[in-house]
Amino acid sequence: MQPAPERIVSLPTRRATTRLAREVSQWLKPGHLVLLCGELGTGKTFFVRALLRALGLQEERVQSPTFGLVHEYTLPSLRVMHADLYRLRDGTQTAQVAAVQSLGLADAAREGAALLVEWGDDLEPALGRADLCVHFARDAHNARSATLRGMLVPS
Repeated sequence: MQPAPERIVSLPTRRATTRLAREVSQWLKPGHLVLLCGELGTGKTFFVRALLRALGLQEERVQSPTFGLVHEYTLPSLRVMHADLYRLRDGTQTAQVAAVQSLGLADAAREGAALLVEWGDDLEPALGRADLCVHFARDAHNARSATLRGMLVPS
């Protein structure tokens, strides 16, 4: 089995993150799973907001679903579920998997929704295989970057 393609992208500005989101929006299809990981404040939710705007969401406000866990957006060409699983990180792996399964994300993907999941990297077995993993990072000088891995890595 070949390793999944990987690409590192420098994100020196919000505009660079928006460009990356536009690029990913061209590849995102029904049923795709995109995992977004990285420490707090590295740009995961900003990326989701830019991606949803690139997909055509205009009026609706995009916020992190930290407390509601999942927000759903119905766009002209795609239904998108945006999940933030940060609060599910406590407890046993079994409890985490059960909590994720109760959200119905895998079912939504099978029904054609694209999933954008923050903090889901440890819960991939409960979500299904990721088509794209985006790891956001900041270095000691606060420079941001994203490492993209998976079958949807744009060249």
